[in-house]
Parts: sequence; C-alpha cells; structure tokens
Amino acid sequence: MMVEKYNPDIHHRRSIRLKGHDYSQAGAYFVTICAWKKECLFGDVLEGEMKENGFGQVVQNEWTRTAVIRPNVELDYHVVMPNHFHGIMTINECDGQSGRGVLQYAPTNCIFRSPSQTIGAIIRGFKSTVTKHINEFRKTPGLPVWQRNYYEHIIRTDDELNRIREYIVNNPARWAEDEENPGRAIISGAECSR
Repeated sequence: MMVEKYNPDIHHRRSIRLKGHDYSQAGAYFVTICAWKKECLFGDVLEGEMKENGFGQVVQNEWTRTAVIRPNVELDYHVVMPNHFHGIMTINECDGQSGRGVLQYAPTNCIFRSPSQTIGAIIRGFKSTVTKHINEFRKTPGLPVWQRNYYEHIIRTDDELNRIREYIVNNPARWAEDEENPGRAIISGAECSR
C-alpha cells in the first residue's frame, strides 16, 4: 500500500476561525457543538422542554465543570439539545478583570498566555471528557460522540449577547422546526427518536 505524502495544498482544511483573532482574548463567545452524525444522544424535547437522559447529564455536568477547572472562564446561558449543545462562555483577563458582555479588544495584562486557555483548547477538553465518560458508560471505547470541530461566534455587543441568550432559551421550544432535528419532517411532535 502506497501512503501519500502530506501536501498542504490538498490536505489542509480551511479554518472556520476568524483569521488573526486571538482566541484566548478576553470576551464573550457563543459555541455550538454537534453530536456525531447528528445522532440524538442527549435526550428528547417533549412539549417544548429538553429532557436530558444520562448522556445529556454528562454534557451538562462537564460544561458546568469547565468554569471550575478554568478560573478565567465564566459560563453564561447554555442548553443541551438532543443532538447538539449551545453555550456562551466568557474568557476573562489574566489579571482577573472580567471580560463579560462584549469582546474586549484592549491588550491583556498577560506576559504569556497558555495555549490551554484558548476557546479551541477549552472545547477540545470538554468534548474529550464528555466522550470518555459516555463511552465508559456504554462500553464503546473510541466511538465518536461529537462531530469534528465546532462553531463559534465572537460576541461583540450587549445587544448581540442578549439575542443569543434568547435564542438559547427558546431553542427547545423551536425543536420541531430546527434544522438539526433529524425527525422534523417525519414527526409532528417535538420528540427526537433514537
């Protein structure tokens, strides 16, 4: 079998991140992470409310733990959906000043920022831990739980922050029409069958 050499022109994925942005910079970020093949692993939406199953509780618990293990991170609104997750997180300055609300473009007071404090590192750690716990529970080591990558949006204004909060709060009630709902054309209710 012939192994093809790495060619950056062919094998490089186009980044969906904002070019030149420092993702360890203080500010608020909205993230969306989808389950592997958009499978409904985390529970069901019943009568407009999300009912998490055991896997959904793992997602909820690990998200909450993110702020505990990373003191520069504050969590805001979030929701576990049947096959995806939405959350707002704020990265604070290294000197302890809050970046809550809108993105702070002023230089930080940090001489060195650890790569482990970037949005990418935070999400990788979260996804990895959730995957490990779910796979231990279902005895499926190595089975993917999440799709590759994630979506993020840099929140720049308080109005934008409030719109995203409203979107998160209303997400379960809109599940029947949600593009991420694999059963939206098949079922009339708001349930996601597994």
